[in-house]
Amino acid sequence: MDPASREAYERMSGYDDARTAPRAFATEAVHAGRDDLARQGLHAPPIDLSTTYPSYDSRGEAARIDAFATTGAEPDGPPVYGRLGNPTVARFETALARLEGTEAAVAFASGMAALSAVLLARASMGLRHVVAVRPLYGCSDHLLTAGLLGSEVTWTDPAGIEEALRPDTGLVMVESPANPTLAEVDLRAVAHACGSVPLLADNTFATPVLQRPAEQGARLVLHSATKYLGGHGDVMAGVVACDEEFAGQLRQIRFATGGVLHPLAGYLLLRGLSTLPVRVRAASATAAELARRLAADPRVARVHYPRIGGAMVAFEVHGDPHEVIAGVRLITPAVSLGSVDTLIQHPASISHRIVDADDRRGAGVSDRLLRMSVGLEDVEDLWADLDRALESPESGTGLYRETASWRGAGTHDRLAASPRGESNHDRLALPPQGESNHDRLAIPPQGESNHNRQATPPRGESNHPAPAAVGRS
Repeated sequence: MDPASREAYERMSGYDDARTAPRAFATEAVHAGRDDLARQGLHAPPIDLSTTYPSYDSRGEAARIDAFATTGAEPDGPPVYGRLGNPTVARFETALARLEGTEAAVAFASGMAALSAVLLARASMGLRHVVAVRPLYGCSDHLLTAGLLGSEVTWTDPAGIEEALRPDTGLVMVESPANPTLAEVDLRAVAHACGSVPLLADNTFATPVLQRPAEQGARLVLHSATKYLGGHGDVMAGVVACDEEFAGQLRQIRFATGGVLHPLAGYLLLRGLSTLPVRVRAASATAAELARRLAADPRVARVHYPRIGGAMVAFEVHGDPHEVIAGVRLITPAVSLGSVDTLIQHPASISHRIVDADDRRGAGVSDRLLRMSVGLEDVEDLWADLDRALESPESGTGLYRETASWRGAGTHDRLAASPRGESNHDRLALPPQGESNHDRLAIPPQGESNHNRQATPPRGESNHPAPAAVGRS
């Protein structure tokens, strides 16, 4: 093996002098997982497509495999077999761990494969009970509810987590902001309520650009890497960022079950990470503006937008949501999210269809809710497309049934005309006079940029507040 190749393989085991130097988040996004390239005379990371690796030392191979079976640590020296690890995938794992602020990360073929591995790891220790807070991504909900992997779930609200814990509880799972309502939880307070039980936080919507759950007490940080981490709608993957001990268990599960990530996907994800901060902040600025416009539109009953910002917007319409989906032309009507182009979908029909209707509605996923993943297009073009779709005769903009309200205000069940010029306060059961859209939407004040709000703090300093009472924002 030539020296350059051996150095790349050593990199897979964590060899990286530059990792120890503190760097800003944007710099990490570009350089993490790539620090050894210049020493090899390379600029782009190599893609290693090998499924197996030659070795004339079978005794040494046996010792390395025994060590992996004991701890799950990545084997020392060159790779052995594709299911044990791949150098290209290892670069992505290292980079994602750096961005999330964890010791390690383990990549899988999909987000659901990653979650399944976590559940199997806990079940292997006799800890099959899971406490979870709705809403979650629809398939995550289904995996837990159906007990497909032998788990048992107790659904609760954040305030009920501590009471729901049992001796056999192996995991507490939350998603914040949640899919698809964008509801948020106080992760630090939830982690405190978990005690010694690991908290898994699905950070797919926020990404480490907006929050790093490990800094707030989460032991496991889950991503559907298909979404923002890849960022271009052309790769499917999942990843769990965590401590090295848990990572070892996940590698053993991955080896046994085969849910490995393809090296080409690992390459695309590493490339996606390099532009992640730029993409998230640009799309978030557009999403915040669209949320403001939707909140002021008489055809929209309610807008959901998280306090931490982000590129996801959910909104409920007075008319037929299916006709809004059918009416868009620039925006892509498709499931998934986090791509450079804007996507819109109807959760009750697609992403959360698999969840029982009563459970779905009880979690705030109404039949009139639309979820929009805002991309990098110009805000005026996106608004023009939304405006046309909302104006569709079939979407019911002339007559509407008001079924949503803000913050517990009275729910109306009336059919009424919607003449132009009628104020939103008359038609939408908005907050009391004097409460601004900033209060309703938790959008940054004018003049305060997402970049300022979400900049990575200095090493050792958190930008998160002290723990508050557990509850949804």
